[in-house]
Amino acid sequence: MYERFYLNKSEKIKSEARIREPTLSGFKILTGLILFIFLLKMSKLSLEDTMKVASFNVNSLRARLNIVLDWLRKESPDILCLQETKVPDNEFPQTAFEEMNYHAVSRGEKSYNGVAIISKTPLKDVRGGFDEDESEGTRLITATVNKISVVNTYVPQGVHPLLKQFRYKLDWFQKLYEYFTKNFRPDRALLWMGDFNVAPEPIDVYNPDHLQGSICFHPDEHAALQRLKEWGFVDVFRLHQHGPEQYTFWDYRVKDAVARKKGWRIDHIWASRPLAKKSTKAWIDTTPRLLEKPSDHTFIVAEFEV
Repeated sequence: MYERFYLNKSEKIKSEARIREPTLSGFKILTGLILFIFLLKMSKLSLEDTMKVASFNVNSLRARLNIVLDWLRKESPDILCLQETKVPDNEFPQTAFEEMNYHAVSRGEKSYNGVAIISKTPLKDVRGGFDEDESEGTRLITATVNKISVVNTYVPQGVHPLLKQFRYKLDWFQKLYEYFTKNFRPDRALLWMGDFNVAPEPIDVYNPDHLQGSICFHPDEHAALQRLKEWGFVDVFRLHQHGPEQYTFWDYRVKDAVARKKGWRIDHIWASRPLAKKSTKAWIDTTPRLLEKPSDHTFIVAEFEV
């Protein structure tokens, strides 16, 4: 190779600079490309919003409205399902929720039952009760929130396995199974929340050996609930929490029930499998149960990346 002849030193310097320019330009392009890919990934992550949902058997919304509103201020859930509101629709405290920028729909009656869905975004396709069965409207309410179907139920308690109310409860579960089959698909985003009035597993009650066969922990109830689960639901709480002594209900009649850990997990958040895969955590907030004049239930909560 022959060495190139330069007229002067300055020409040589300029030539060498021109040789280096492509290398520097390539480095800048590579750096810019890496930065672009990083920002693109970050923008995709930001599109996945966290959705917090909760369920709470309030046991009279009139008596415990402040507990609900305080909890909304503290936790700011996107969706809250309430059971046993015990208030007719024309007396539902709609304004109290609107003042907190929440939308609310309810199906209720005086002194008994009553269900409501509270949401940060407008609720669509609101329906009460089973298909063509308005008598159950104060135990079941359905709505669509951001393309997610939400079903809120207050399942009958059943009183005692030997009474006709227990048969009514089992029939109610059968109607619910038919309702899900007719109106929803397990491969779509679906949330089922509420007071199911069933503790599914031995870990969900404080003394399973003693309570086995009693109301809310009876083999017939377990079979009915398992059938619904096999339809396409996942127990979101148990997906993330596996330990014992995690309850949502403590009987008023049991002294110091919370401190003595004599509780039941009968309030639930279940999701269709595609939605359950997006869940990130779940927990039970026992603090409201320790307040003055509390409900005998407390809030169960779950979060999803949607």
